[in-house]
Amino acid sequence: MGAMNDGATAGAAAALLGPLNPEEQRYAPKELFAAGHTEWLRQRPKVAVVGARKASPDGLKRAAKLARVLVEHHATVVSGLAEGIDAAAHTAAIEAGGRTIAVIGTPLSTTYPKSHHELQQRLMREHLVLSQFPEGYPTSRKSFPLRNRLMALISDASVIVEASDGSGSLSQGWEALRLGRPLFLMASILDRRDLAWPKTMIEYGAMVLHSPDELLASLPEFVDDPLAIFA
Repeated sequence: MGAMNDGATAGAAAALLGPLNPEEQRYAPKELFAAGHTEWLRQRPKVAVVGARKASPDGLKRAAKLARVLVEHHATVVSGLAEGIDAAAHTAAIEAGGRTIAVIGTPLSTTYPKSHHELQQRLMREHLVLSQFPEGYPTSRKSFPLRNRLMALISDASVIVEASDGSGSLSQGWEALRLGRPLFLMASILDRRDLAWPKTMIEYGAMVLHSPDELLASLPEFVDDPLAIFA
């Protein structure tokens, strides 16, 4: 694993994530770029909390509450550093004294949105920021579904808190289902009669999250990888 500027590292995905099965390898990036605690990628349960950028006040509260519960149960909160649900999940995890991982759709030296520059810098220092995009790689709309695919790969489970029919979070939901990972939809989503995607995802195996206990029961036991400190 070669050192990069400002304490960042780059390495083969397998070196950072551990062995991948054929389904995981199918869409996994060959190389990853990281700043922060890379050993967390192979430690303790990790749950992605994702959703709309233009989230409702209730959606933001639900994301923050879920993040706090996950921290209380020693799970790492994963999200995408976007506005709305993502920022609420990261911030709540930090404030609760837990761990959070940001998977971004830009190179490490770039912040999107720019308003999250200070948050990203703090995560790079104290937590973990992960990207599959090398320095100089042009960011486009295609970058963010790829980011969501990587988020699904590193997470033991994913939760969609709130999302429209065209939300990028749906790409993560479908990837989680493809990988056979638990995918939960907040129960409040089903109150939206104008959305088509929840019913379809439930038909393919997504579960409705009524209580955090349902999510916690789906997670692997709390086990830190003792070999990760030597990676």
